Amino acid sequence: MTTMNHEALFQALLDGKLPDAEGRFGPFGGRYVPETLMPAINRLTEGVYRHLADDKFQRRLHEELTGWVGRPTALAKAPRLSKRWGVEVWLKREDLAHTGAHKINNTIGQALLAQALGATRVVAETGAGQHGVAAAAACARVGLPCTVYMGEVDIARQAPNVDRIVRLGAKVVPVTSGDRTLRAAINEAMRDWVADPDDTYYLLGSAVGPHPYPYLVRELQAVIGREAREQLMAHSGLPDAAFACVGGGSNAIGLFHGFLADRQVKLFGVEAGGRGQALGDHSATLAAGRPGILHGAHSMLLYDDDGQIQETHTIAAGLDYPGVGPEHSLLQLVGRVEYVTASDTEALDALEECCSLEGILPALESAHALAGAKRWAKANPDTRILIGISGRGDKDMPILDQYSASTSDVDGGTANAAA
Repeated sequence: MTTMNHEALFQALLDGKLPDAEGRFGPFGGRYVPETLMPAINRLTEGVYRHLADDKFQRRLHEELTGWVGRPTALAKAPRLSKRWGVEVWLKREDLAHTGAHKINNTIGQALLAQALGATRVVAETGAGQHGVAAAAACARVGLPCTVYMGEVDIARQAPNVDRIVRLGAKVVPVTSGDRTLRAAINEAMRDWVADPDDTYYLLGSAVGPHPYPYLVRELQAVIGREAREQLMAHSGLPDAAFACVGGGSNAIGLFHGFLADRQVKLFGVEAGGRGQALGDHSATLAAGRPGILHGAHSMLLYDDDGQIQETHTIAAGLDYPGVGPEHSLLQLVGRVEYVTASDTEALDALEECCSLEGILPALESAHALAGAKRWAKANPDTRILIGISGRGDKDMPILDQYSASTSDVDGGTANAAA
C-alpha cells in the first residue's frame, strides 16, 4: 500500500480497503506493541471485525445510541453567527449527547465489545475528562468495573469531570509521571493492560494507538458524519466546508467520514496552536510534526532533533497530545483534509462569541473548530459551512474563570466584542 500514489491511496480508503490487514493507512498505522500484548491485540482485532459485522451487536448498539445516548444529535443553524460571519453556519451538536460530548459514541460501543469479549474489567485514559466520564457511564451501563488514568495536570484543570467520573462508579488514578497530561495517562493505561491482557479491556478514547483502535474508534464515531450529511441534505444541501477540532482526532474523523467522497466539500481539521510556534508551545501535530512511532502506531508526532517526544501546550486539555490518529496523517498526505491551527486566544474569543450570539457554551476543544471556521468564512463569504461541536464547555469553567480573572478588561473587551 505504501507504494501507491496519493489518488490510489485515497480511493483505497473510500473503497474500505484501508486499513489493510496489518492495520496500515498507507504508510501510517500498524501495531508497534510488546510481544506480550500481541495475543490480546489479535483477540481484539478478531473480535472487532466479527462483532461490528454482527447484526445482533449492531442492533444492541443502535438501541443504546438512540435510547440512552440520545442520537441522532441535533443539526442546528446558527443565525447570529451566520449574520456576523457572512456565511450560512450549521452546528453538529455532539454537546447534546449523553455525558456532553462525542466520546459516548465510542465508549458505549467499546463497552459492549468488552462485554462480548468476556472482559472482567475496563481501563481507560482521559485528558479533558470527557472520555473518562463517558467510559465510566458506559461501563456502569453494561456492569463492568472501570479504572480511569488521568494526568495530575488534567485532574487540576478538569475537576468537575473528575467528580463526575467518581460518581459514575469508576476509580480515578492520578498519573504523576512524564508530562502528567494525556500522553502520560495513555502510557499508564497501556501498562495496566500489558499486566493483565486476558481479563482487562483497554477502552482507548481516540483514533490513535495500535490497530485495530484507529479503525474501531472511527467506525463508532462515523455516526456523526452520517447523521450530519443526512440532516444537511434534508435542509439545504451539502456544505462548502466542514470544520472539526483535532487532538487525537476521533470527533474529526467521525465527522469527516460522512463527507470524504463528496470532494466538493472542503474539510478542515483545526489543531491547537497554543501560545506560539516553538516546540512545547502548541499541540499542532499535523501542522508542525514529523513521522514517528508513539503508543503503538506510526503517525505524525511532535519531537525534537534528538527524537524526544515533546510536551505540548494548549488551553484545551482534550487537544493536549503530541500525536494524532494515523488516518488523519493519511488524509493530510493525500490532500483530502487541510489541517490548520487556532491559538489559545482565538479559541477563547470564538467561545465567547458562540456563547453571546447563540447561547451555546462549547468545549474549549470545539472552540478551536469555531475559530478556524471563522477565519475561513472571512475569506469565503456567502458559503455554507458545517462545524462540529464536539462537546459542551461546562467542564472548562475553572479554566475560563482563571482566564477571566487574568484578563482585566474581559467584560468591556472580548465579551462585548462578540455581542
